[in-house]
This record gives sequence, structure tokens and C-alpha cells, in this order.
Amino acid sequence: FYGWPYSYYGQHVDERVKPQNPALVAKAIAPDYAVGPHTASLGLVFADGKTLAAPFNEGLFIGQHGSWNRKPHSGYKVVFIPFSGGKPNGTPVDVLTGFLNKDEKAMGRPVGVVNDQRGGLLVADDVGNKIWRVTSAKAAQ
Repeated sequence: FYGWPYSYYGQHVDERVKPQNPALVAKAIAPDYAVGPHTASLGLVFADGKTLAAPFNEGLFIGQHGSWNRKPHSGYKVVFIPFSGGKPNGTPVDVLTGFLNKDEKAMGRPVGVVNDQRGGLLVADDVGNKIWRVTSAKAAQ
């Protein structure tokens, strides 16, 4: 139990919630990793070691659908969380961006992410009605 709606990020009590539930708050655990507020991190997949080249071969890809009701917007991208020894180890790295135009209108919103069998990362976009395929750049010759 992570605390919602009585607390957030473990045992940080939200005083606005009535009635309070101290017994549940006492059992609330902090998440292993925070991806930021209102990013709507809907889709995730672990790198399979074959999908993209280093440094994207050990970690977690997350499709962040994004917020629509706040300024500045958050999310609207695919990020990678590096892992080491099976645990998050580092800050998020942007993998796929550009879903907001210069007027902050959503041209796309990533939802699902999955590894494909040919070494790419597939990203479902429910605004652009597209499936994007992300691959590693070819090595310079």
C-alpha cells in the first residue's frame, strides 16, 4: 500500500483528506522510484538487452501520456530509467520527445511501449494514431 488517498510518497500525510486513516498511513511504503507528478506514466517495459544499444540495454522504458490540465505540461515523452542490479539507478533519460508543438498543443501522446522481435522499441500514440518504432542509430563507418 502506497498511501493514496491518505498519504503520498509513503507516509507524507495529505491533511486535506477527511477522515484521516492513521493505521493505513503507518503501513504506507515509499515507492522505489518517482517519475514525477502528473506525467501519466501509463506504459512500461523492461529493456530486454537486445532492444537498444547501451546505455539503453538495462532499465525500464516508460511511455508518459502527459498532463493536459497544468502549465507547464509534464510527460508527453518516452523516458528510460537506468537500472543496476535489478534496481533503479539514475535519473530519467529522454528517449522520444517532440509530442508537443511550439504552442504546447499535443501532436501525440505516448501510451504503450513494447520491445519488438527485431530489436526496436514500439510506442503506441493515441493522439497521432500511430505506432512509432525507435531503434539505435547505426554506428559511424
